[in-house]
Amino acid sequence: MKSEILSLLRNADGYVSGEELSKKLGVSRTAIWKNINLLRDEGYVINSLTNRGYKLEKSPDVLDENIIADGLNVSSVGTKIKVMKSVDSTNEEVKRLANSGEESGLIVAAEEQTAGKGRLGRVWKSDNGGLYFTLLIRPELPPSAIASITLAAGYAVCLAIRDYTGCDAKIKWPNDVIIGNKKVCGILTEMAAQSDQIDYVAIGIGINVNHTEFPEEISQKATSLLIETGKKIDRNPFFKCVIQKLDEVISSFLFSFSLEDVQSFKSLCATLGRKVSVQRSGKTIEGTACDINADGELIIKDYTGKNICINSGEVTVQGIY
Repeated sequence: MKSEILSLLRNADGYVSGEELSKKLGVSRTAIWKNINLLRDEGYVINSLTNRGYKLEKSPDVLDENIIADGLNVSSVGTKIKVMKSVDSTNEEVKRLANSGEESGLIVAAEEQTAGKGRLGRVWKSDNGGLYFTLLIRPELPPSAIASITLAAGYAVCLAIRDYTGCDAKIKWPNDVIIGNKKVCGILTEMAAQSDQIDYVAIGIGINVNHTEFPEEISQKATSLLIETGKKIDRNPFFKCVIQKLDEVISSFLFSFSLEDVQSFKSLCATLGRKVSVQRSGKTIEGTACDINADGELIIKDYTGKNICINSGEVTVQGIY
């Protein structure tokens, strides 16, 4: 009932009487009053005036799956949304649910991750003010498609940041989103697969939204949307924008991926045209990033003029990090 009351207050133009709320929800005015107080306990600022009713003045900075899902028009991503207060890792939670038969389209988000993961076994810091979530898809694709799935997710996040904030977000191949030369988002893609068929893909995404500072070891290469815009971001509508873009891009990737899509990805890739160094299997590959192919692989022209296709590895990009 709390979510229904909150929705009515959010959509109201001014005060809503207790009598009107009780009639619409089919409960007593006492029940309305009790749930109003529960919302206040959660941090919602709700004014009340005799003979006028209740008015929502301020909402706490918490993710609300009802707000996020309200009016969301998606087909492949975000068809089911689960928001958790705390979890070890949203990727781990999605993998558990996937192994239990959860359908494609689920998104799990959390305010806190106690054991968040980055690439190559790193710990992902999940401080307050971020947006941490994982989406589950079950594409009918071979395991080799994993690189392009990661790129598609990064492209979608770029579009959402650009649309919502106006910031010039770009992709640092293969799994980061940057603004300027600093990281604002990281993506960790994990999958379960047979030899020729993906069972499921868990795409973990962490976006620095309202952070004002970072640990010393990453302070020179990390930024946030608040730092870049100078404004605090309301995470619920921003999250909705991100989900909408993910659905559009990944739906296109799954069902009608084209050369035009590849060109769009490349247009926002900050890695292309720069000197890069890639650590892979204990070896270093150096050269210039010159292209991305239809499989999402980075093509590097080394110093002998040979083109090398890279589908994974630790990438250092000149001028970025």
